[in-house]
Amino acid sequence: MNRQHKHDFVETWTGLLAEGFDRETDLATLTVYLQKFSDDELLEVLLPRLSDEELSVFFKLVAVTLRRHLSDVEYHNLFLKESPAQSRE
Repeated sequence: MNRQHKHDFVETWTGLLAEGFDRETDLATLTVYLQKFSDDELLEVLLPRLSDEELSVFFKLVAVTLRRHLSDVEYHNLFLKESPAQSRE
């Protein structure tokens, strides 16, 4: 199986996990939280429990964040995991 997604950071980070300490710690903590959050086993339990409103909030946050901070090429390559040839089709 060819896996396109990876979560290496959460497996190797040994530093502090905290919010508001400094930007480096904030970024590391958010990386760990997001990688843990996207774990298939957790999402299998959590997602069915979210209300329609909570789902909408998540969708909007992700869409706005991606649109604001990624170019079209980055979106296709990094988020959709399309090769440059695929993203032109």
